[in-house]
Amino acid sequence: MTAAAKWDLVREEDYLQGELLMDQKHEYVGGIVHAMAGATNRHNDISVSVVSSLRSHLRGTPCKPCNSDTKVRIRLQSGTRYYYPDAMVVCHANPDHDSFQDQPTVIVEVLSESTRRTDEEEKKDAYLTIPSLNLYVMVETESPLVVEFRRTATGFVRSVIAGLESEIPIPDMGFSLPLAEIYEGIRFEP
Repeated sequence: MTAAAKWDLVREEDYLQGELLMDQKHEYVGGIVHAMAGATNRHNDISVSVVSSLRSHLRGTPCKPCNSDTKVRIRLQSGTRYYYPDAMVVCHANPDHDSFQDQPTVIVEVLSESTRRTDEEEKKDAYLTIPSLNLYVMVETESPLVVEFRRTATGFVRSVIAGLESEIPIPDMGFSLPLAEIYEGIRFEP
């Protein structure tokens, strides 16, 4: 027996069917299924605030927010991936019977120690290949700070937005997302 682990690849259709029956969520990367870790109350409070704020700003538009129960499907040459972002905005939604979205415009991940590396590397690299995506936002939990990757004519540009008085501009949807709304009720250590 070798030291290398043997992975049994899961068919995409089996993964999607299984996710509808499971109590725990799993992400799918080219046939390999990964169980998702739980989150802290702070992480969940920030995630709920992001979705609530997006919903408020998007009311009356063709776009809608999705919470962390909706997967995003990403088709890459290396294989299909399904991730559960903490929040996303879709303006061209998949049919209601699907359990995933293909065309997010905005994706938000709330960072935690257990997911930071994946969110900043693997997921970022995959998300930035989505043709419809205009903005990927990573939200810190220990300070009022976000890192965004915004699509420009020459590709994605990284910038940092910090401070409760700051906002994340979303001009193609006609609003800005205040960090004060994202971090509503969150206390930071001095």
